[in-house]
Amino acid sequence: MRDFISSDYMKIALVCPASLPATQFGGILFLSIHIAKGLSDEGHEMTIYTSDLDFANNASTFNKKLSKKEKIGKYTIKRTHVWFSTFLFFVNPGMYKQMMNDEFDLIHTIGVRSFQSFIATLVSKRKKIPLVIADQGGLTTHPDLKNASVIKRFLIQFQKPLIKFVINNATRVIVANEYEKKIFMEFCDESKITTIRNGIDLDELNSSSTDFIKKYKIQERFILFLGRFHTVKGIDTLLDSISQIKNEYVMTNIKIVIMGVDFGYEQVMERKINEFKLNNKIFLIKNPSREDVLSAYNACEFLVLPSKWELSPLTPLEGFAFKKTVISTTAHGIPYTIQHEKNCILVEPNDSSKLSNAILELIGDKNKSEKLGLAGYNLVHSTCNSKNMVNETLDVYKQLVKK
Repeated sequence: MRDFISSDYMKIALVCPASLPATQFGGILFLSIHIAKGLSDEGHEMTIYTSDLDFANNASTFNKKLSKKEKIGKYTIKRTHVWFSTFLFFVNPGMYKQMMNDEFDLIHTIGVRSFQSFIATLVSKRKKIPLVIADQGGLTTHPDLKNASVIKRFLIQFQKPLIKFVINNATRVIVANEYEKKIFMEFCDESKITTIRNGIDLDELNSSSTDFIKKYKIQERFILFLGRFHTVKGIDTLLDSISQIKNEYVMTNIKIVIMGVDFGYEQVMERKINEFKLNNKIFLIKNPSREDVLSAYNACEFLVLPSKWELSPLTPLEGFAFKKTVISTTAHGIPYTIQHEKNCILVEPNDSSKLSNAILELIGDKNKSEKLGLAGYNLVHSTCNSKNMVNETLDVYKQLVKK
C-alpha cells in the first residue's frame, strides 16, 4: 500500500457490476458515480472498475466496443468484458488482473452479491488494503430470494458462501438506514457498520434541458411511474388501481406515464393494459434516456412507486428534487427513506384499493401534493444529497487508510 501523505490525497477503487452508459441499471450505479465525481472533484484519484454492460435494450447487452478505459470529468471508468451472465450476475474475470496491476489505497465495492465484489475482496486480501462494502441489494429480503426459478434458487445458494466471504473480509460496511443495518447485523458485528444515507446529485438533476411535454406531445397532466418493468416494482398493483379509478371525474384529464426498461414483465404489463382498456389512459416509454427521466420528473404532478420491495430507493429522492411528492408503500426499507404524511403518502404493498384512494386524494388536493413535495425538496437539500453522502464516505476512507 502507498504511504498516506499529509495532503490526504487518496487513490480509491470503486467497484460496481455496471456503470455508464448503463444508466438504467439502477441505484448502485448512480451511487458509485456520485462518489467518484464528488471525490475526484476534491482532488482524489477515483477509478470505477466494472463490466461492459451497455444496456441498449435489455439487461444483458455487453459491448466489447465500449472503451476499456474512459475518462469522465475527473474520474476514470475501467471496463472488462463479461464472459457470461445469469440473473444480473455478470462474470468478468479480467477485472482481477486489471485491479492487481493498479495501485490504490482502498477498495469500495457496491453490490455484495456480485461477482465484482468477490473479485474486489480477493484483490484487497492480496494487496492488504482496506475493503469497504455496501449492498443496496437486500441480502436476505429481496422477494426473488423466495419466489425464484429452480436455476435462480441454485444460484442464490451458490452465492451464500461468496456473500459471507465478502462480509467477513470487509473492513467496514456502509448501510443506508437502520433497516439495512439490522440485515447486516445477522452477518457481522455492529461495530463494523456505519450508516450513511443515500444522496442524489442535485447539480445533475438541474441540468436537463429537454421539454418533456413538447417532446412527447402529452396534453394532459400526468402521474409518473419510473422503474424496472418487474413485478417487484408493483406495476401490477398500479394497473389494477388505475383500472378501478379510470372513470372517476377527477381522472378525466389525467394520464399515467410509465417509464422503464424490461426486466421480464413487459409483455404481461402490455397485456394487462389491453385487458383493462387503459390504452388511452397510459403513456408507455421504454428505455428512456436519462435526459427524458429528468424532464419527466419536472413535468409530472407526482410519482407513484408501489414497490413490493426497496432497500433505500433513490427515485423518490430524485422526484423530491423537483418538489414532486411520491405515493409509495410501507415495504421493507421505504419508510426509513421517506416519511408518510411528512413528504409522501405510503400505503400497504399489493393493496390496489388504498393506492387508488391515495392517487385520488393527491389529484384532488393540489395543495397537499405541493406541501408534501416541498417537504421532500427540503429533505434532499438538507440531508439526502450526494455532497453529504460523499463527505461522510470520505470520512470513513480517511479513518481506514490512516489506520
